[in-house]
This record gives sequence, C-alpha cells and structure tokens, in this order.
Amino acid sequence: MKKSFFFSTNPEKSCKATGKDLRVHFKNTRETAAAIKGMSLTRAKKFLQNVSEKKEIVPFIRYRYGVGRKSQLKNTKFSNGRWPKKSSENLLKILKNAEANAKRKNLDTNTLFIGNIQVNKAMKGQRRTFRAHGRINAFFKSSLPHKPLVNRKK
Repeated sequence: MKKSFFFSTNPEKSCKATGKDLRVHFKNTRETAAAIKGMSLTRAKKFLQNVSEKKEIVPFIRYRYGVGRKSQLKNTKFSNGRWPKKSSENLLKILKNAEANAKRKNLDTNTLFIGNIQVNKAMKGQRRTFRAHGRINAFFKSSLPHKPLVNRKK
C-alpha cells in the first residue's frame, strides 16, 4: 500500500521538498519534525540550527520512554527531550531546499510557514554479518523519506 502525502489546496502559494533514503533514526526525526510543524520557515531554520548547537531542545512526546528529563524544557509542558543533531541537520537541508523552491515560485519567504511535514519509515537495506562457528545473521540499515510542505501564511 502506497503512503499518501498531503497536497495543498492552493499549489501556487505553497511548495514542497523531499528527502529520500536518509540515514537517520526514525524516532528522533519524527519528534524533530513534530517540533517544527506550524513554525515559520525562518524560525524553523533557526530552531534546527540551535538544536545542532544544543541551545534549544526537541521535546520528545510520543517516543519519550528511555529519554532523559532535561532542564531546558522547564517552561514547556513536556519534560523529556534530546538534541538530535543528525536529524536536525537533515531537516535543515530539506527546509533550505523548500525555501529555494519557494523563491523559484516567486513566493515571499518571510510569510512561509510549515503547514505539513511527514516522516515515514523506508524499506530496510539488508546486509549480512558473520558470526562465530560459521553462522550468518541478517544486519539491517534503516533509512527515511521526509516530505515537508511549506505554505504561505494568509
């Protein structure tokens, strides 16, 4: 079954960008994407840069078990969080691509916000690892497709 992607009702005032088969963890990327959903494009880019520098933190809401409590989240209603550097850098690249797509469509980048962002699990790549006594086990690598949709604020 193919997964659908949210399409904007007005494609002239929105733009998309996609990242495919990125080698990042799904749970970290899902929480980072949920944190930037609804932000303006400039604020989301600044937030992701701050996460990479550990100035701001990503609250973990759904996949919070085993994640430590951090004092940077004192003024939010959540207590568990992390600084997923690799996920934030990959999302930042995709948002920069979406910004370039918006400039190509002659949209004002100051009025853009992230209307929808989708993170899916991709098919795992299978490799082999060699064990003791001549045995071989499966060894999987995970990858993700990301699809943010950037809309113009009304």
